[in-house]
Amino acid sequence: MAISPRMTILFDNYPGLPGLEALWGFAAVIQMPRLTVLFDTGSNGRVLLRNMAALGVDPASIDLLFLSHPHWDHIGGLDSVLELNPHMTVVAHEGFSKHLIRDLDSQCRELILVGKEPVKLAPGIFSTGMLDSEPPEHAMVIDSLKSVLAISGCAHPGMEAIVEHAKRFLNKRVDWAIGGFHLMYADSTQITRSIRSLQDLGVRFVVPTHCTGDEAVAAFRRAYGSRCVFGGVGREVVFDR
Repeated sequence: MAISPRMTILFDNYPGLPGLEALWGFAAVIQMPRLTVLFDTGSNGRVLLRNMAALGVDPASIDLLFLSHPHWDHIGGLDSVLELNPHMTVVAHEGFSKHLIRDLDSQCRELILVGKEPVKLAPGIFSTGMLDSEPPEHAMVIDSLKSVLAISGCAHPGMEAIVEHAKRFLNKRVDWAIGGFHLMYADSTQITRSIRSLQDLGVRFVVPTHCTGDEAVAAFRRAYGSRCVFGGVGREVVFDR
């Protein structure tokens, strides 16, 4: 029997389980049958490591670290994680600082540098390729046996653009949209347009958190009902639907 991917949010500005610390930023661990992925590292390494310890996530268990974009609230814990586990593979894109790219290349087992084309990172795991935004960003796409997931850091290109891109290169519907949706400065018209676009694209479940914004999170909950999963530090989601 296939094991569905499982995601635990390790770092978020939304509070979650008691005893965990919330700061601005985002990080999550995704556990696959044969691979453990850390998606982004939040804004503070000490807080990230304390939350990981409280949730029973060993930094040494991370096989692959995916960095969505170079903003401080997504790479702030990078040094802390690499210091404890220099044997992981790190995935970044060509929009990162050339100096950081040079340093990363000497601090991890392998550095995968993504350009504009989608890249297969492991069985069932892809980068969308670097999408146009400020800053440039790429998202992670997981094609499991039961569903397709699109996970963003901040979705600077727009979550609907990420989903549409993933749907096109996989030629499959994207079932889950997860992470920061970057709607915290959007007005109600923009929020409604984003929700309708994702629905039209076939997205069945959403996990809007981090920079999505309270108004947009509330709108997604109204639109998606029980198929909108709230984020927060410590939130665990099993993608079995």
